[in-house]
Amino acid sequence: MALKQLAVGALVRNKKAALLAGGAAVLGFVGLAYKYLRTREKLDRVGVVSKLLIHPLKSGRAVSVSLARCQHEGLQSGELRDRHWLVVTEDGHMVTGRQQPRLVLVSLSCEGGQVRLNGPDMEELRFPIEQSDNAVMDCRVFGVGIQGRDCGDESSRWLTAYLGEETSFRLVHHEPQMTGRRPEESSTLPQQLEEVVYADLGPVMLLSESSVKDLSSRLQQDVTVERFRPNIVVSGCESFDEDGWEEIQVGSVRLQRARSCGRCVFTTVDPETGVMTRKEPLDTLKSYRQCKPSEKHMYKSSPLFGQLHNVKKTGVLQVGDVVYKISR
Repeated sequence: MALKQLAVGALVRNKKAALLAGGAAVLGFVGLAYKYLRTREKLDRVGVVSKLLIHPLKSGRAVSVSLARCQHEGLQSGELRDRHWLVVTEDGHMVTGRQQPRLVLVSLSCEGGQVRLNGPDMEELRFPIEQSDNAVMDCRVFGVGIQGRDCGDESSRWLTAYLGEETSFRLVHHEPQMTGRRPEESSTLPQQLEEVVYADLGPVMLLSESSVKDLSSRLQQDVTVERFRPNIVVSGCESFDEDGWEEIQVGSVRLQRARSCGRCVFTTVDPETGVMTRKEPLDTLKSYRQCKPSEKHMYKSSPLFGQLHNVKKTGVLQVGDVVYKISR
């Protein structure tokens, strides 16, 4: 009996050893395969980062930075996070430059734990970033629910006075513990968009300087890149080259193209005056930047200008970073 038990024990031990060895072999193969695939990646230089723009307040003035952290939900520089503040109605519906064009002249900045709001003919307003005693509002951004911390009555009075409306407005802030939202359009895409906060669709929007110059050459008056509200501006490439960059490496960051950016009437708001014409440059874009017939279900009649990207690998971006197109 003792010999039989010894034999069975040895058999069990041998099976375990074989399984462990097999598992190690599989893991080793996977590791070698991943290393092999990575070594087969081809990186082609396609441009250089010329600007990094953060829009802390949705539809507000951009903040140009030389260095930014690229998170899954967008760019961050210190206490400034892209599209993390939002103007809403009393019942929580978003208010943007489409309805209130003069919002583009409002600047929101942060310093020493304080938010600073500035606008034409308005006194600067300061209030704490953290206001944990304030109510959390249930908001709606393009029909999708998302929360925001109310920034208080002073900011509400400031915005209401600035916009000059009879109805009152409130400012909300998306805090780190709050969940993001996935745009409804994401379900129709081959490459789903990441969760965002108050951005329209994607966490990172990229546009080249040459594409803006190409558009300006077709207009009676030049337009600037700020009108189109990108996060990453690239120089050193041909116009609309960015349409074909499916995956790119910038600094320590990897970005995956999700879709083109369909443009709306907001592009007709001059970022320097806050005046909306409802005509240009949208009409000109519609004349030569339409989607393929097979993409009509995504873009409908919106002209395409700029590219929306998901963040595959977070990291740091700097002005001057080389942009590499990745191919395999």
